[in-house]
Amino acid sequence: MRAARRARLRSSRTRAVSGLAAALTGAMALASGALAQGATAEPSPPPAPKPPPAQPPPQLTQADVDGAVARLDGVVQSMMKRTGVPGAAVGVVYKDRVVHLKGFGKRHIGRPGDVGADTVFQLASLSKPVSSTVVAGTVETGEDAAADASTVTWDEPVTPHLPGFALKDPWVSRHVTVSDLLSHRSGLPDHAGDLLEDLGYDQAYILGHLRLEPLAPFRASYAYTNFGFTAAAEAVARTKGVSWQKLSEDTLFKPAGMDSTSTTFADYEKQADKAVTHVRTADGTWQAKYVRDADAQSPAGGVSSSVTDMTRWLRLQLGNGRLDGRQIIDAGNLEHTHVPQIVSQPPTAPAARTGFYGLGWNVGYDDRGRLRLSHSGAFDLGANTNVTMLPGEQLGIVVLTNGRPVGMADAVALDFFDIAQYGKPTTDWLPVVAALYAQEADAGRSPVDYADPPADAKPARADSAYTGTYHSAYYGKAVVTTDRNGLVLELGPGPVRFRLDPYDGDTFSYVTSGENQVGRTGVGFTVGADGRATSLRVDYLDGDGLGTFTRG
Repeated sequence: MRAARRARLRSSRTRAVSGLAAALTGAMALASGALAQGATAEPSPPPAPKPPPAQPPPQLTQADVDGAVARLDGVVQSMMKRTGVPGAAVGVVYKDRVVHLKGFGKRHIGRPGDVGADTVFQLASLSKPVSSTVVAGTVETGEDAAADASTVTWDEPVTPHLPGFALKDPWVSRHVTVSDLLSHRSGLPDHAGDLLEDLGYDQAYILGHLRLEPLAPFRASYAYTNFGFTAAAEAVARTKGVSWQKLSEDTLFKPAGMDSTSTTFADYEKQADKAVTHVRTADGTWQAKYVRDADAQSPAGGVSSSVTDMTRWLRLQLGNGRLDGRQIIDAGNLEHTHVPQIVSQPPTAPAARTGFYGLGWNVGYDDRGRLRLSHSGAFDLGANTNVTMLPGEQLGIVVLTNGRPVGMADAVALDFFDIAQYGKPTTDWLPVVAALYAQEADAGRSPVDYADPPADAKPARADSAYTGTYHSAYYGKAVVTTDRNGLVLELGPGPVRFRLDPYDGDTFSYVTSGENQVGRTGVGFTVGADGRATSLRVDYLDGDGLGTFTRG
């Protein structure tokens, strides 16, 4: 598979999360200084981006917000009817007050139980701004930054605090910081490590193998990486000598009264009032078909919460770290997460706006100069979420759903802000966003229809030509074995088993599975002079040149 083709593949499904949000930011609405890869000079820490100018005076009135809130239930119900998404919960905060808080639909199709304000949802990548809030509550600045060995700063190098973690370029490994990884500017390729997670590898294995991924120019390239983000957060927690869950509880969840919020799958699973994930099947119905355990990338995608808790977090965000009279997160540190760190979406037309990524946030500015912060979350296995804020207006909305991404969570937020600002939606956002998600999903599918072998396909060799054990430095062991139905490929520590179906000669295919599944992918064997395969290459895994397994 060509590298360009694989690059498109790697932006699919959950990979749509940041790209979609950035695209919407650019449509509606600092590049960092580049350090050359392989440089030998020891640089000073990257200069901190300067805060943007003060926000313009508020444009919205109480009546504007009241009008949008009054129409919100109808918007949500209409979109649920149009999409079939089983359940949703929506909260709105304005001027430090929760002005809307409501659940809709079912927690689990076919079972009793309605979604309420306290129903717990998986947040997917909406975890990132929650996690960057935790980091903002942990880092030290100024004179306190050099206090002791447990002190963490935004420009803290990550590798000394995270045993086993490194990047391909030793110089970049020594200099990559918490900020670099939280803003996706480390040079790691798009969603590096996600396919390892799909195969069942744990966090330690994945973080320990990112060193094999090729790097783009450091601090000059944006590529959304769940495990790069996770490495930064885990390094912060380990520097403090605690688990990520413990740091999150002590820094944010307990002080903010977010009693139903957790970073572990086990905590989500034991909730009696939880919304399970759903996918839409080929006949158009929705089913609770999959379970998504995101513990391996917990800081990037493993948070679960209720809309009640998330509105408390929204109040803290809009209140500059203050909630119920207490300063929970340092205001300066929190503002730092809202500042552009890297261009994520260059303008595509003269009138288009540039999209940026901050620290766990998509960052944009509208034509009036107002800061707009947002982030979407999406599990292809059954969840879609969105948070959008206009801090200068002290207005924010959070939308949680328990269906795979079909555009609803993002469209509800877009409609809400349109109605508040213009009195009506500027477009029908649901098909617009749905088309973007569908485009990202389709980009990941193979251009070859492996389900339809060519009419002149060559026969495969005897099974014994292919069976055996193969190895990849990145993906580990691959075992080709047989059962009564033919060849089977085993990958990962489990292992995960895939039926190999003949396609043409020494080329087979299998149906991918997991969060990043893209239908059928090709498996090509290279056969030696003795008639036995010497290696195999999995197209789906080979975008960065890491998908070849050698016999032995």
